[in-house]
Amino acid sequence: MSTHEKKIDEQTLDALLYLSRLSPESTNLEVLRSQVDQIVGYFDLLSEYDDSQNPYDAYPATQAENLREDEVVSGLAISDVKKVSEEFMDGYFRVPKVLGEGA
Repeated sequence: MSTHEKKIDEQTLDALLYLSRLSPESTNLEVLRSQVDQIVGYFDLLSEYDDSQNPYDAYPATQAENLREDEVVSGLAISDVKKVSEEFMDGYFRVPKVLGEGA
């Protein structure tokens, strides 16, 4: 791992115990402390690699000029919507009940 080892302090260890819902009585604190120190060491090792020149990014940049224009267009007329289904009444589609006694 790295040449300088970071040690976790008592306050951080207490916060980790609280967040993980572990009690100090049921946990070997020295083993947990060494495991957390190892994890922090792995992050130090990963941060040594410079990935700023990586052309294979997971999320390629999107050019703003390639996006569609924001134009207001007319929607469907109510008469056209009524043709979609016979279950259209008072501006709504009637659908089967989803929630009931079994939910």
